[in-house]
Amino acid sequence: MKSVISQAFIAYARDRFRLDWYDIHGASHWSRVRHNGLLLAEHYDVDTTVIQWFAFIHDLERRNDWEDPGHGKRAARLAGEINNDFMGLSKSQLSTLQAACIGHSTGKVEADPTVMVCWDADRLDLGRVGIYPNARYLCTRTAANESFIEAAYQRSTERTYRAEEDGAEYDIRDTDPDFNWSDY
Repeated sequence: MKSVISQAFIAYARDRFRLDWYDIHGASHWSRVRHNGLLLAEHYDVDTTVIQWFAFIHDLERRNDWEDPGHGKRAARLAGEINNDFMGLSKSQLSTLQAACIGHSTGKVEADPTVMVCWDADRLDLGRVGIYPNARYLCTRTAANESFIEAAYQRSTERTYRAEEDGAEYDIRDTDPDFNWSDY
């Protein structure tokens, strides 16, 4: 599926993001969340545009990688601020995206189907921090399937490195086979 994420947004996100672009809440994570979400969307009647924007916005307002309980609300607020400039979502889509951002780290498992797919897409990427996703904390039947969890876990723990002056750096281009980072 063609991405709804523009080069202009990637430049904006890169400038705005306070954390390491290549670390656990950065671009590689966003790319895998997008991939997970689109795989889940194949099984449900959900809004793939909202899912893609969720993937790239839900952690954009983080202030640190560990305890930051307000980051989802800040991401939701940011979505409202940049909707006209980057996303072009309807009021309903924006409301759904904001609900997904606000609730993504609360542990809830019941919501609008699009929101649940967003949450699952994020939770399925826990392998990047050494956690195997628990089906009990996933919202959809597809995400809770052991083979789906295992495939997502494998994606989240694979590391592709490229040489840089400062040492090895995660290569975000290989995190989502359907998202072409070379365009950005």
